[in-house]
Amino acid sequence: MPKRGYHHGNLRQALIDAALILITEKGPTGFTLSEAAKSAGVTPAAVYRHFTGREDLIAEAARQGYEIFVEVMEKAFNDGKPSALAAFESTGRAYLWFAREHPGHYISMFESGISINHSPELADVAGRAWGVLEKAAGNLSQHIPAEKRPPAAMFSAHIWALSHGVVELFARNSPGRQSPFPPEDLLETGIGVYLRGLGLIPQDK
Repeated sequence: MPKRGYHHGNLRQALIDAALILITEKGPTGFTLSEAAKSAGVTPAAVYRHFTGREDLIAEAARQGYEIFVEVMEKAFNDGKPSALAAFESTGRAYLWFAREHPGHYISMFESGISINHSPELADVAGRAWGVLEKAAGNLSQHIPAEKRPPAAMFSAHIWALSHGVVELFARNSPGRQSPFPPEDLLETGIGVYLRGLGLIPQDK
């Protein structure tokens, strides 16, 4: 049976899909372009018709991941309306869901060491993803007195860091780090503590 090689109908996407599986199984530095080519059913030389190297391939996987991520975050934000608090909490849960459902994309985006400035397209979609969370934070922060109100960018950065920490430590089966609580509960209570500190939800009695 002849190799598909250059005649492969959608070689570029086939390589990305193969890379996503390898990234999930072996990590972003645990596979070679030859392995990705073999998984896609093409010769290693065919890869270079579409990508300059492994970093370029992973960057495109990250870009596609951010496209999905933006869609997920925007849906979470819109489903949480009209309450600013519900929209904000929903975006945090969406982060956790995305990490679980799209591990290859998540690793490419946040664990590969690929800069979001690798390409203008990657920088643009990463900025849009950040913008959704910042919008949710900005809307919620309007309920804080102006003199106590943190910048929306700082507000959203805190929640992004909290969400990322829960994912990295407890939601992705990190060896030796098992929590007695579900990641969803850790994230929800952590956000609750943060929001209580800002006076956005009542203190527990």
